[in-house]
Order: sequence, then structure tokens, then C-alpha cells
Amino acid sequence: MFGQGKNNGKQVNGQVDTLIGRNTHVVGDIEFSGGLYVDGKVTGTIRAQPGSEAMLSISEHGLVEGDLLVPNVVVNGQLVGNIRQAQSVELLANGRIQGNVEYVVLQMSGGAAITGQLNQIREGTRQLTGPDAEA
Repeated sequence: MFGQGKNNGKQVNGQVDTLIGRNTHVVGDIEFSGGLYVDGKVTGTIRAQPGSEAMLSISEHGLVEGDLLVPNVVVNGQLVGNIRQAQSVELLANGRIQGNVEYVVLQMSGGAAITGQLNQIREGTRQLTGPDAEA
């Protein structure tokens, strides 16, 4: 579970590099890469290192009070803050978000709740290339 599952330096879903335990309260901003699992409480901004494929998981016992700037987020606990510029956001059945969510892909299980705005980030329009005019 810890340190296993790396694939050419990229984050593999479910890998945990850092654990914030149930009886732990962190006050202050956190910057990380890899996988961060919050089972306790964090008060502050959580941000992934630029260019990383980082993943943040908030357990059903976890609470984060602050903004998230992480590409991949799984929430099964409580977030009081905004998720900004996320590639993938997954809310499990016990997940609760009080804040705005900016995402490319959003997945919600029955029972999950969001109080705030949902803003999908859309990739720019792409021009398809056609066959050569010379035929």
C-alpha cells in the first residue's frame, strides 16, 4: 500500500504515500505529490505539486476546511472549501462538499451532496484534420 504501485513515476489510483490519521489535526497549507489520504482533519489549503498526477482521498471520517488544488480528488468525508481546476472529482456515498467545484470529470454516488456551484472545465474546440486535397 505505501510506496507500491508506481508506474513510470505516475500516480496509480489508490496508492497512498502520505496518511493523515484519524486522531491528527493539521493546521496549515499542504503541498504534496503522489497519494494523500486524509482520515483526520486538515485546516488549510491542500495543493498538488505542479505537473504531478497527485490524488487526494478524504475518508468518511476525514474533514478538510480549505481549498483543494489537486488534479484527482475522492471525497467520502467532508470538505468545507472549493475544489479548483480538478481533472477528476469523485464523491462517494458519504461525501459532502460545501463549496464550489471546478472539474473536467465528476462522478457522484447516491447519497453524496454538494452545496455550491458546479463548473465543468471544457477543453477547447479541436479542429479535425481532413484528407489531403490532392487526390
